Amino acid sequence: MNTYECKQCGMAVKATCGNCDVPLENGMIDLPDGSQVQVSKCPECEGKIKSPMCCGDDMSCNL
Repeated sequence: MNTYECKQCGMAVKATCGNCDVPLENGMIDLPDGSQVQVSKCPECEGKIKSPMCCGDDMSCNL
C-alpha cells in the first residue's frame, strides 16, 4: 500500500517511522506567523517530518 502519491505524475512512496515501523500519517503544523506546513507524522511516537514533495507540490496521503 502506498502512503503518499503525487496527484500530477502518479509517483508514490511508502513512508514509515524508522523508530516504530508504522505508516506515517498526513498532518499540519501551525507556524508562529499563522501559516501552516504539511507534515508526515507518526501516530505512535508523534515524530514529524516535512511531507514528501514531487512535481513541486506536497504529495497527498492515502491513509
